[in-house]
Amino acid sequence: MAVVYLGLGSNVGNRARNIYSALRRLAPGVRLRQISSLYETEPVGLSDQPWFLNLVCSGETDLSPQTLLELAKQIEQEMGRRGGPRFGPRLIDIDILFYDDLVMATPQLEIPHPRLHQRVFTLVPLIEISPDLVHPLLKMSVQRLRDSAASLGEVGLYSFTDERASS
Repeated sequence: MAVVYLGLGSNVGNRARNIYSALRRLAPGVRLRQISSLYETEPVGLSDQPWFLNLVCSGETDLSPQTLLELAKQIEQEMGRRGGPRFGPRLIDIDILFYDDLVMATPQLEIPHPRLHQRVFTLVPLIEISPDLVHPLLKMSVQRLRDSAASLGEVGLYSFTDERASS
């Protein structure tokens, strides 16, 4: 079984419900082991949109990287994700961050995720569940990546009392 780390995010509708629904849908293909807290983070790329909720989970899978990607995309579609601008609003987003120590790059999938070391919304939750996890290309722990990174935006621990009733 491969150990995988996935990043999940949402900034449309009831963000927490979207993320936990996606986690449940991963269950047939991924045996979840750890789930970080939810973090509220400012958008990257397109700033004129609602803030995101994000978490990172780890698990074990027998799925190949490509099949895991297909499962993630299927869940996104089933939940109602539609195309839009790059870095734009999303009902749900599921990214493969790490797959064992695999390093691969295809037109459809790059592992480790090519920008995870630049994103506070992946590093902070990763540090919570696995601070000593080493990036196989950069040869640094996720804790060290965060410590050495420039300002990566705002992130705060999320409380369910923060979710607006209108979501």
